[in-house]
Amino acid sequence: MKKIIENVGPFPLSKAILHNHEYTLEISGQIGVDAKTGELAEGIENQTAKTLDNIKQILEEVGWNLTNIDKATVYLSDMKDYAKVNEIYGKYFTKDYPTRAVVAVKELPRQALVEITCTASGDEIAR
Repeated sequence: MKKIIENVGPFPLSKAILHNHEYTLEISGQIGVDAKTGELAEGIENQTAKTLDNIKQILEEVGWNLTNIDKATVYLSDMKDYAKVNEIYGKYFTKDYPTRAVVAVKELPRQALVEITCTASGDEIAR
């Protein structure tokens, strides 16, 4: 069970989440790399979408989806991309938003423009 404490303004994030769960999944930092080709997507919008698609795939492996994410940390190589990332992010998270932090970093693996790490939880997992 997950209770959203409060959604914050026009941004796709929640102030806090209180949950009573049995399972927690820590998702390592994901970047916008296509698993089949190994190629990094071009541009911040495509990299953000591919990164979130990669996270969705990981969640699906245990029978979950994006609504199971409690917290996301977004790393940007350029904070000027914040608005574009927020726009794409908002297409993936449409309600009961996870808490979120956005951090500017000097450099990301493979010269990626965005990296996202998450914590998700749920009452059961697919076996």
